[in-house]
Amino acid sequence: MYLFLLDIMDAISSFMQRGGPVLNVIAILLFLKWSLVFERIWYLNTTHKRNVKNTLAQWNIREDKTSWAAHQIRTMMISKISLDVRSTLPIIEVLVTICPLLGLIGTVTGMIEVFFVMAVTGGGDAKSMAGGVSKATIPTMAGMVGAISGIFAYNYLKGTVDRDLELLEDHLPLSH
Repeated sequence: MYLFLLDIMDAISSFMQRGGPVLNVIAILLFLKWSLVFERIWYLNTTHKRNVKNTLAQWNIREDKTSWAAHQIRTMMISKISLDVRSTLPIIEVLVTICPLLGLIGTVTGMIEVFFVMAVTGGGDAKSMAGGVSKATIPTMAGMVGAISGIFAYNYLKGTVDRDLELLEDHLPLSH
């Protein structure tokens, strides 16, 4: 088991080295993005449910549900829940957007290395250019994989949040 973990760590280290320094930045952003995604999933399944239950209880004990003030209180309750549940969604969305852009930066830096090798060696040495091509393609792939997986996670979270907020509005009835 210990040797298996060492092999995995060696493979990851080798991959990160072949991808160049931009791959380290992408890895940090992906770690941050997935930390925020899992935090939101945890929040939705724990704290958010408790907040909704407390809000519904507060609304249901109100006697006045018809006045202008009651309508404003209802709007305030929904807004507070909405702000809490949507707090990190914009950050996740930005991180998803940045991933492919960083992949493109990795492509450019890798191609610069390829052109440098071509200038130094005079052109046709494929073995010496392979390292630059690797540094050009690996960050691009990592950025795209991070963005595509992030799009799915973001859309799942956004859909869940939107559905929960609609249900909350439905469960806070207004009497006319």
